[in-house]
Amino acid sequence: MKKLLWIVVLGLLISGNAYADNRKIESFNNWLFKNGHHQYLNTEPSEKCKSFDKGDTNWYYNNCDKFRGSNNLDIKINPKKNNLAYQANPNLDTLIYYLWNYSYKSRKELKEFKPSNKSYEFKFNLIEDKYLKKQMKTKGILSYLYYQDGEVLIDEFSPKERLGEFLNNETKFYSMSMGKSVTSYLVGHAICDGYIDGVDARVNDWPVIKDSLYHNQKLINFLNMNTGDQKYIDEFEDGTSALGLYEGRSIEKTMRLHFRSNNTKKSKDTYNYNGFVTQLILNYIKFKTGEDYDKLYSKIFNDKVKIKHSILFGRLNAAEKYGNGHPNISVTRFDYLRLAKAIMDDYQNDTCVGKYLKEIHKRRIPKKYNENKNEPEFNRTKSYGGQFHMDYPGLKNKVVFGMGGYGGQAILIDMENSRIVVLNSLHYNNTKYKYNVKKLLIDPIKKGMN
Repeated sequence: MKKLLWIVVLGLLISGNAYADNRKIESFNNWLFKNGHHQYLNTEPSEKCKSFDKGDTNWYYNNCDKFRGSNNLDIKINPKKNNLAYQANPNLDTLIYYLWNYSYKSRKELKEFKPSNKSYEFKFNLIEDKYLKKQMKTKGILSYLYYQDGEVLIDEFSPKERLGEFLNNETKFYSMSMGKSVTSYLVGHAICDGYIDGVDARVNDWPVIKDSLYHNQKLINFLNMNTGDQKYIDEFEDGTSALGLYEGRSIEKTMRLHFRSNNTKKSKDTYNYNGFVTQLILNYIKFKTGEDYDKLYSKIFNDKVKIKHSILFGRLNAAEKYGNGHPNISVTRFDYLRLAKAIMDDYQNDTCVGKYLKEIHKRRIPKKYNENKNEPEFNRTKSYGGQFHMDYPGLKNKVVFGMGGYGGQAILIDMENSRIVVLNSLHYNNTKYKYNVKKLLIDPIKKGMN
């Protein structure tokens, strides 16, 4: 009987996933159609729609008034997760689909924050990098920007014949784990504006985490990913976690399911990279700022970063008091550069936030050997501090703050020498889609460009 029940449940799960995938494909096809990419479509109506009289009830009910043709692409969807699997070597058709999935698909969980001030405008003195162009022909790189001494020197998109036809300066790139570093920048402002006492403040006033291992720990432990939660949280190579789909849950629900109910105990302080801690940090900021959170956000992104386009930021379908914030954001390529420059300017000008950045650099901790070994190369650093990757191999004695996200997204900021690399990538692995980290990320920071 139990075996039969399991078969039924499994069948329902499979059919549910298939239905969801079909709905996504329909949305993807409509996006192609609306944006003029008709070469990827079979525009003939479906057989189902052909069976109805145009304009009758069934015709409208089955959405035959909308584009319902198929595409002519060979797409392989990851059945386990919304992301491309790390080890996958997808064809170009699949990359096109996932570009839509990350950058253009309607995301109900993301809310829009619009710019209100005049944006910061960059100066350009462009040079050509032939090696970069060669890499972009075969890898998952979507965009590459290099900034040095007040000027943008490199401004490149994926070639038109690859993914460039779908990209422009208004395309929003999903941050993945680069949102962790953005969250840290929010912390710095929350401290400087008096909402949080400092990085050594104890998180003991937030009811949501009471009776868990996180209660009464110092904020710096959260920032450095060393809260002693390694017995309970393990982030896997494919971006999944032992906590399951925690990113879609409120903090309260994850606490109830995995921490308070299990009487969890803090283990030895050690680096344990995971996304849940960042969720905790962001929602603690929201708890401490209360109704002023939107004001703080505007102060950062409008007054300081001076964004040009709107930002999409995560907010779950749950009450504020339960911890409904999500650290991932969607931002245009030049707004990522504006953000990186603002971080660098704070550091160089020794502002209050700059002092926070210097403090988290001073308080950085070593990464575990196994963690370092297994990390993808674009994130493979010796240290981690305040939600930034630090101490890149080959960049000894340089103060470089690194932001890294699933798929090969990377921003490196040379705080003292005014050099910034912003690389937006759709996919990265250790085989076909492994771009040259040394030449594209490390060397520009180390040597600069002429």
